[in-house]
Amino acid sequence: MQHRVEPTQEYRGRFAPSPTGDLHLGSAAAALVAWLAARAAGGTLVLRVEDLDRPRVVPGMAARQLDELRWLGLDWDEGPDVGGPHAPYAQSARGALYEAAIAELARRDLVYLCDCSRTEVARVASAPHAGEEGLAYPGLCRENGMRARVWKRPPAVRLLVPEGSVTLRDRFQGEIAQDVARSVGDFVLKRGDGVYSYQLAVVVDDLAMQMTEVVRGVDLLDSAPRQLLLARLLGGTPPTFAHLPLVLAHDGTRLAKRAHGLPIRDRRDAGQPPAALVAELARLLGLVPPDTEQITPRALLERFDPASLAGRREVRLPA
Repeated sequence: MQHRVEPTQEYRGRFAPSPTGDLHLGSAAAALVAWLAARAAGGTLVLRVEDLDRPRVVPGMAARQLDELRWLGLDWDEGPDVGGPHAPYAQSARGALYEAAIAELARRDLVYLCDCSRTEVARVASAPHAGEEGLAYPGLCRENGMRARVWKRPPAVRLLVPEGSVTLRDRFQGEIAQDVARSVGDFVLKRGDGVYSYQLAVVVDDLAMQMTEVVRGVDLLDSAPRQLLLARLLGGTPPTFAHLPLVLAHDGTRLAKRAHGLPIRDRRDAGQPPAALVAELARLLGLVPPDTEQITPRALLERFDPASLAGRREVRLPA
């Protein structure tokens, strides 16, 4: 029996792969659950390509990822290949929106320029942070604002993070609270080399594309309070979050860190039916009985129960 969601507004979800490498089993699991959540709600699924870091983008990878998702039996209502009212659907073409957001924050004195190096930050930072930024930034350049000066290196743009805890209710992980100022500090919105940060781009895009829920892996849970805070500072209504368990190798290794990452393309090339791979992912996530050998996304939708994903942080592939 399908556990259908009855939304108070149209459900809008998204899957946003980065074309820097092959889709692995973990990213396929995130795409599958994002698809199930949107279809169970009778809503819209958006496919967005997160290709901000151009030097790391693999030529042709975005098209290959879309082809592999279709091979799995997934579809979407808006995206770079099907169009839609919120085009373009590749972040590399949305820079004007990110710059406008920074300009709005600058107008309200909520950002500043920073030319600190990692070494300089490490000398004075006290709060360790497990995310991608290493140490909580201690606000060394805050008092300078956006004023031009003699730079030690091309400056980044940082958000002036207010004090206080940010709390959210995650559909799968429960209540999450984080004091962003203490645990992360004033985080970067635009790097010194001109690349917009993931934190800024994803918030601006989710607001512009009117996302109502973000379904993704629990490895990004730590980013949610920052994104919620930034969305509110930009005056938008942020989406809710649903962070599903992270798919790990049998030895606990993160798939994205492995030498080959268990790409789904290898399964496809080896002749594994897509319904068998969908069943494997569904078994890992506890969405089907352990003896289920094959199932299509459409058939899985009829028995999809989001409650089965609640409270778990990881699942491991069998040895």
